[in-house]
Amino acid sequence: MTTWFTSDLHLGHASTIDKFIFRPFKDVNDMNRRLVLNWNERVKPGDTVYHLGDFCFKGSAKKYEFYFNGKIVHIRGNHDKNNGVNTILTKVIAEFGGHEVLMQHVPPLRKEEIPEFCDMVLCGHVHEKWKHIRLDDMPDVPIINVGVEQWNYRPVSLPEILKYYDKIQKRYYQKNKGDE
Repeated sequence: MTTWFTSDLHLGHASTIDKFIFRPFKDVNDMNRRLVLNWNERVKPGDTVYHLGDFCFKGSAKKYEFYFNGKIVHIRGNHDKNNGVNTILTKVIAEFGGHEVLMQHVPPLRKEEIPEFCDMVLCGHVHEKWKHIRLDDMPDVPIINVGVEQWNYRPVSLPEILKYYDKIQKRYYQKNKGDE
């Protein structure tokens, strides 16, 4: 069983194709179909997927969930209020691979929003804008965007996240070695 992360599918949201994000799909049906195929190519029925918000646009999440492999743990996003994603979760802290991970839809903007024991933050919401950032007052804790635009429109596995985390941390500490 594998653990996966993703965000911002925006199923049924045509404006993600031609107004806001300019996703590479010909229409909303093509987008929905491709997102389901990409998901199911990776995720097996016994896997767990943390979806960090904005699952679908106005409509029934149950209509879409039926098509996806795995157990989905929904963390509510700003578009999930009226779409049938019935979750009370707005953030989750879990340990993965020896790392304490904060998962939420909107990236934190201030150090006070991140528990001091966390090693990284996983988020969505920002779509194509960046893959990871660091807060000036907490630079050793990367904020990693698991949104579909950053990961080829498919969920990213825990081993892929940990490998990416190690890579960016190594680069960060090498670059800032002289600042200590």
